Amino acid sequence: MAFLTCDFFSDALEVGTSVSVVLPQATEGQVGVDAGAGSGPPPVLYLLHGLSDDHTAWARYTAIGRYAEAAGLAVVMPSAGRSFYADEAHGHRYWTYVSEELPSIVRSFFRVSDEPADTFVAGLSMGGYGALKLALTHSDRYAAAASLSGAVHLRELLAEPARGEILDRVFAGEVGDDDEIFTLLDRAPDVPPLYLGCGTEDPLLPWTRRFAETAAAAGVDVTVDLRGGAHEWRLWDAMIEDVIAWLPLRRSPDPRAG
Repeated sequence: MAFLTCDFFSDALEVGTSVSVVLPQATEGQVGVDAGAGSGPPPVLYLLHGLSDDHTAWARYTAIGRYAEAAGLAVVMPSAGRSFYADEAHGHRYWTYVSEELPSIVRSFFRVSDEPADTFVAGLSMGGYGALKLALTHSDRYAAAASLSGAVHLRELLAEPARGEILDRVFAGEVGDDDEIFTLLDRAPDVPPLYLGCGTEDPLLPWTRRFAETAAAAGVDVTVDLRGGAHEWRLWDAMIEDVIAWLPLRRSPDPRAG
């Protein structure tokens, strides 16, 4: 496994930014590593952080590198501040960055697959919202999407007085239909398979259940994972391993195989 921190300038954000990247590596002599790298460009998972995190959070609090290595999967973890992955009314264009610029930069910097069948997106909390927004807005670009403890009830969440600063700064005081997950679900022509996970002690649980029911009723292929736990990394660490096992990865031959 190669683990990289890549610092570069973003035209969309008009500022320098960073991503953490996991790249699978075919090895023969490394002890204790389950290396799953094949011969071709690996599939790629865009993995989004939560409201209080940055591009380093998944690598610091989970074993994402080990899980990705075993699956032969590249993982790209960007930073998006407290933006809800939106083009902020008073700030930076994070939606343009993650939906348009970042995939282009990843393809130019790294040897990863550019096929939609090999491209996935996932995230936790704010990142779960962002992952679903990407998958529902650009359903032709992703083979699957996962939301862990996702903030899918954005209008209700940001109506809370404590969230007023985010509502004003990011959305100019109102969450529009283009940023509302339930509306995007109604609009999406062909939704990829969805993995919706949440802890049973998480206050976001009712909304995960409601979105799962709504998506299933719309004919979406939905996998629901509700297990004991709260809004916490211990849960997300276990869950992201299962998400990676769930992804419809197309396997290329291992060059070390006979």
